[in-house]
Amino acid sequence: MPVFDFKNTEKSNANPECTYTTFRSNASETSAEQPIMILDNKTRQWKHHSDGMFTNPIKRTSFQFKEEDGTISADILKIDARFTSLLKWLGENHINVRLSGRNREDGYAVYKIREIAFGGGTKLSAEDGFLQFMIGRLLTSSAPSEEVKDEDQDEVGDEMKLTSLQSITDFLTCAGRTLPDNIQLWARRNLAVARSNEVTPEERRHAQRALSIMMNIQWKGNYFESIDPVEARRILDEELYGMEKVKQRIIETVIQINRTHTLPAYGLLLCGPAGTGKSQVAYAVARILKLPWTTLDMSSINDPEQLTGSSRIYSNAKPGIIMEAFSMAGESNLVFIINELDKAASGKGNGNPADVLLTLLDNLGFTDNYIECMIPTVGVYPIATANDKKLISAPLMSRFAVIDIPDYTAEEKKVIFSRFALPKVLKRMGLLENECVVTADGLDAVIEKYRDTTGIRDLEQAAEHIAANALYQIEVNKVKSVTFDASMVENLLD
Repeated sequence: MPVFDFKNTEKSNANPECTYTTFRSNASETSAEQPIMILDNKTRQWKHHSDGMFTNPIKRTSFQFKEEDGTISADILKIDARFTSLLKWLGENHINVRLSGRNREDGYAVYKIREIAFGGGTKLSAEDGFLQFMIGRLLTSSAPSEEVKDEDQDEVGDEMKLTSLQSITDFLTCAGRTLPDNIQLWARRNLAVARSNEVTPEERRHAQRALSIMMNIQWKGNYFESIDPVEARRILDEELYGMEKVKQRIIETVIQINRTHTLPAYGLLLCGPAGTGKSQVAYAVARILKLPWTTLDMSSINDPEQLTGSSRIYSNAKPGIIMEAFSMAGESNLVFIINELDKAASGKGNGNPADVLLTLLDNLGFTDNYIECMIPTVGVYPIATANDKKLISAPLMSRFAVIDIPDYTAEEKKVIFSRFALPKVLKRMGLLENECVVTADGLDAVIEKYRDTTGIRDLEQAAEHIAANALYQIEVNKVKSVTFDASMVENLLD
């Protein structure tokens, strides 16, 4: 549940004329009940949509409403602690804004701020996208732990990225104190390098690139909202057939998260034959946790530098795969799917890539050689897959809760083919169930064909082949439906 507490307000003492108190909120959405701020409305009831400008809070903490009878000021009474720097930035830059709010007994509750073009009217400013981007980032951040002093502190919409030094500077001014402390310090240092004329152009370019990567990641805390176990079970049953032991372990993880509101200390290591659905389990967990996921294929990595990145002393330096995963996800909380952990190469004399994972798995933080900053990993939930756990080192094994996934029985494969694989393919091809029918002996023939193979990938390919053949006969031979018996299946899959 979002934190929204007016009782624990803290009088801002940055200036004796300051009128507002701050309140801590972790709400990810705003409304009249969960506003960004509250303005004084004792002398006048303000319109639902009101235009004006914030005065610089150093001079006076107020908003100047542009009314028909002139400009009228109203003091700011309360403000979400996450937005104090944003208001200061809006005031210092004399930015015209439109507030959306509702009059309440305790004041005018503002829940939306839009930037409008000079001259008024209904036209939004071309820079409104950047303002909405910053507001969105602030809403997804946690309330700052304490007030800090001022000196410590291109495209529109969700796809917008902080790339220019100006946009990065503005973002740090408005949202910098919502970042982890070490990242705040790191960002100020790199911003100084990116602006400096005393370093090489290459150093400035690397500093700006690193800043863009780090500032476009939402650095979230380790607090996790409660998860509905019933919904989690529904997702598991929808994605996976059988696997009761695996489902039980995942539901236990959900219950643990609900009690502690943090991720478990150990990830999951799924061991079993190829094609038994290990990756599908990982995707289901990401869906339950409502987190983005990224995959890391250890069989293709033979140098630790691929994971840790290269130093900025090289002109072609770049971040490692792990840092790029955070960048692609756009946030620090994610499910890390580590495929084929047992096939991790020993490297080319530079160390074992698998050992690099230990810092990621310990949740103590990970350092990328290019970024040169400790990356918090408390919101990373690792799920590894392996065919043979005997090939995994003891230190890595100790970081996981190990779950063995046996191969499916013949009866389980029948159910998976008839209830999941074939219906899924038919739906994707736009075929009705009665247009492609597999008889009982036809189903036996499919299972017999792949009796000596592990997993269900061959079954899925067989379903694809059968459905495609049915579609061909319906479209070319103009038949209404196709029924596959044992002989037809054997001829088709031979």
